[in-house]
Amino acid sequence: MQIFIDTADIEEIRDAAAMGVIDGVTTNPSLVAKTGRPFQEVLVDICEVVDGPISAEVVATDYEGMVKEARVLAKMHENIVVKIPLIPEGLKAVRTLTDEGIRTNVTLCFSPTQGLLAAKAGATYISPFIGRIDDIAGNGMELVEQLVTIYQNYGLTTQVLAASIRHPVHAVQASLIGADVATIPHKVILQLLKHPLTDIGLERFLADAKKIPAG
Repeated sequence: MQIFIDTADIEEIRDAAAMGVIDGVTTNPSLVAKTGRPFQEVLVDICEVVDGPISAEVVATDYEGMVKEARVLAKMHENIVVKIPLIPEGLKAVRTLTDEGIRTNVTLCFSPTQGLLAAKAGATYISPFIGRIDDIAGNGMELVEQLVTIYQNYGLTTQVLAASIRHPVHAVQASLIGADVATIPHKVILQLLKHPLTDIGLERFLADAKKIPAG
């Protein structure tokens, strides 16, 4: 399973990239707004750090507007993947962009039927929002499993990108189900690395190292 970092914070991206654990980046308008920096400036910085898919979202909600924005974003860098909302006009845009060779990440997926239609339209990635479904007492991971099964049943090439991951258990479940990608916040990536037995073991090794006679 590939891991994308879900952030627009360039320092978080640099930190995760330095560990060698990320394959790409996902952003959205909310994440970019937190940086207080211009959208395209943020994207340029990210593209310089990560050599992998970088999702950048359009803000238009009409077909013409989305296609126009997507073409501009795609020209910025070969790694840009354009995020498109899962609405009727969005699927029309996905079809056009796919025909033009522009990769898309269809976002805000909350049902298997939405995911099926996005794949039919030619989406490169589909982003089921696991955490948001869990927030309303649903089962977000069940949606990931349904999408993986549907795509495998019919040989659909759209990749399942598990999004809105809130904790390490989500990441483990997504990998066991067979999600192609999980996009994970920086703090959760660090949580994946953390284990108390690792800390205890290292502490003991270091304590014992001090007992070794100097040569």
